Amino acid sequence: MVAAEHGESKTLRIQVRVTPGSRREALEWDGSSLRAWVRAAPHEGKANAALIALVARSLGIRRQQVSIVHGVAAREKLLALEGLTREEFQRRLDRTS
Repeated sequence: MVAAEHGESKTLRIQVRVTPGSRREALEWDGSSLRAWVRAAPHEGKANAALIALVARSLGIRRQQVSIVHGVAAREKLLALEGLTREEFQRRLDRTS
């Protein structure tokens, strides 16, 4: 399963596919992974920063709670979301739709 909680700290790991340089900023959950569109270009980490900001804003958490665990230079990334369970993630994502 892509979304998995790790340890006692309630860290949720989510796989995400990012489309940088998009005309819109949006998140879409398909049940197993997240799709993200960001306006920022993939240059000097700007798309990664935009992704972190978009996820944090959409889920109502601090940017410091979102980190890229794997795939910093790739479209396919693995995000760590601190302080969220799968249920909390799904509930917060549903309310943004």
